[in-house]
This record gives sequence, structure tokens and C-alpha cells, in this order.
Amino acid sequence: MAEPFLLGVLGGMGPLAAVDFQHQLLRAVNSASDQQQIPMVVWNVPQIPDRQKALAGQGPSPLPQLIDGIARLNRVGASHIVIACNTAHHWFEALQAASRAPLLHIADAAAEAAAALAPASVGLIATQGTLDAGWFQRRFAQRGIETLLPTAAEIVDYFVPGCYAVKRGDIAAGGALLARQAQGLLDRGAERLVLACTEVPLALRAISWQPPNAAIDPAEAMAAVCARLWQQQQSAI
Repeated sequence: MAEPFLLGVLGGMGPLAAVDFQHQLLRAVNSASDQQQIPMVVWNVPQIPDRQKALAGQGPSPLPQLIDGIARLNRVGASHIVIACNTAHHWFEALQAASRAPLLHIADAAAEAAAALAPASVGLIATQGTLDAGWFQRRFAQRGIETLLPTAAEIVDYFVPGCYAVKRGDIAAGGALLARQAQGLLDRGAERLVLACTEVPLALRAISWQPPNAAIDPAEAMAAVCARLWQQQQSAI
């Protein structure tokens, strides 16, 4: 008999992003009743050290706290685990090695969503650590999709202050800055945007900013993958 489905969500990075991901899961299942929704357990503890600062050599590694969260999700019986933060996937391999339950990679979900839309190019909005890691670029290239990246000036002037504005609760101010980052990528020819930082979709929605073509939200794509896994197990019972 298959192991009971229980989704583990490693959140807290930031806490609002983890809450938004839970909403994405509810929407992805689109159930007719409470009982048809995904059973999940969420570790939403925001005291995890800052991922951007850690990767820039300006703060402690979040890995010990991330492993602790993974261990707790395993102890309560998670059958699958997702990380509700793009940048935290920098430690994906170490976290998978520490976990009994398989981890699902957010870049795999985003690449699947992008392939379904088949754009010639995408503009990637993400932290410097995520851009440097190249997970998204490699997966898009495998599908024949060109990735356009922010400029160094855009990262400093728009992305970083926009991201931290969201984290301190000034979501509209963050949205205004991140919209300028997004527009820069569109102006350079991006056919679609990939919002590969969990604060970005929240901020852009807060100011009702939308690109001409629908953006790819990796968290939404991950929610769709989780919903499919859950529904496949249910149909097999």
C-alpha cells in the first residue's frame, strides 16, 4: 500500500511567502469540499538566517535551521517536501540528503510550466544567489528557452530594495520597485517573466501590475505539481 500523502512545506522565508504558497495549493486543487484538499504540515519559522546575506558572505548559513525544519517535517510523517523559497534551493542537495521524504525542486516545476507555454525567451527575476546558481537557466536551456537576466544595476536599485520592502511589510513600495525590474526585462525582449523569488508575485499583485503575457510563478507551478501528485494518489485508492 502506498504511503499516505502528507505534504511538508518548509517555510518562513519569508513567512508571508509560505502563507501565500498554502493559498496557491488550495487554488491548485480546486476541490469541491474540504476533504478533497491536500493534507499538509507547514514549518513556518522565520528565524532562519537571511539566505541572500549568507550567499553574499555577510551572514551565517541557514543550513542548520533548514535541516532542523526538514527533520521536523520528516518526524511528523511528510511523504513529500517542498521549500517555499527559491533561494533556499541553494542547499537542496544537503537537505535531500538529510530527508527520508523526497524533496521537490521548484525549478523543475517552473521549467515544466514554461515548456507548456513555449516562449522563445523568459526574463528571470530572482536573488543574486539564485541567478548565480543557474538552476532555472539550465532547465530552460534544455527546453530551448533563452533566459534574460537582470543587470547588476537593476539588482541593486530595484530587486534588493523591493524584496526587503516586502519583507518589512511595505508591499506596495516593494511592488513599485519590482515592477521596474520586470519592465527592464520586458524592454530587453523577454517574452514572459519568471518570478523566481517568492516576494515578487506578492508585490506585483499588491499594485495590480501585470505583464502583457502571463508571468510564470514558480510557487504556483510547484503547487500545481503537488496537486497533481495528490490527485494521482487519490485516484489510485
